[in-house]
Amino acid sequence: KQLREKQKARRYYGVLEGQFKHYYEMAEKMEGIVGSNLLVLLERRLDNVVYRMGMAASRKEARQLVLHAHFTLNGKKVTIPSILVKPGDVIAVKDTDSVKIKELIENMGDRIAPKWLDVDKNGSAKVVAMPERDDIDFEFEEQLIVELYSK
Repeated sequence: KQLREKQKARRYYGVLEGQFKHYYEMAEKMEGIVGSNLLVLLERRLDNVVYRMGMAASRKEARQLVLHAHFTLNGKKVTIPSILVKPGDVIAVKDTDSVKIKELIENMGDRIAPKWLDVDKNGSAKVVAMPERDDIDFEFEEQLIVELYSK
């Protein structure tokens, strides 16, 4: 049951086993509840933020858009989907000339952005706060993940 819960979280966020373990170790070192910290770290990934902005239909598509340098983070080109955003960071579309990007911007309003993300309809977003456990709309039993790793 613990393994299934971990695999569910890994698949949901699209991270590899080594990355997931690294996030768990980071979450352990943070103050607060380890399971909630883990999910907040995963939620702060740039590919997830692009997905939450409504710029991609899936996290895989968001990851590919970031890898192909379609976004800037605080005005700088970025190609690393695993970068963790923090409050005050601005994520924006780098080039709006592409037909695909124009289509994505038009469809941005289809998804409701979380309260920790201030999304602008021109293809940019600002991280206004750290995500909280309540902001994650998928049900995880993060305690099972913690139990699995603390064996």
